[in-house]
Amino acid sequence: MIVSLRVNGQDVELDVEPDVTLSRVLRERMGLTGTKESCSRGECGACTVLIGGRAVVSCLVLAARVREEITTIEALADEALPLRKAFSEHGAFQCGFCTSGQIVRATALLRSGVLRECADPECTIRKEMSGNICRCTGYAPIVDAVLQAAGRS
Repeated sequence: MIVSLRVNGQDVELDVEPDVTLSRVLRERMGLTGTKESCSRGECGACTVLIGGRAVVSCLVLAARVREEITTIEALADEALPLRKAFSEHGAFQCGFCTSGQIVRATALLRSGVLRECADPECTIRKEMSGNICRCTGYAPIVDAVLQAAGRS
């Protein structure tokens, strides 16, 4: 079946099977390998992308069902520069496998503006980032990096 997608500001049409996931289309058909796939069950968050501005695990989304703009880590290079710097400064990534999903989810959180006014930004970050698993850092550096990028450290 032919699907029409808007990915990182570009319209694309692809012939895909009806049951193919968005993560597979992004990685295998479009070469956007910044979107990692690990668990294929929506549990780890490595494949997180923005769909209509919301953080979504792309391994659970059928490509044929997406109607809104898809934004991958590749399109966030400039916008996420403060996050990337903060991740580096705080040692918030080690192996790097989860980093793109972490950055995408943190970008959605920063865009939402919720951290500017919340009374407990650390708790909010922990809650909002809980869908992304990191097996290396122990999460404190990730929280510290997001706090810094939000200007709340």
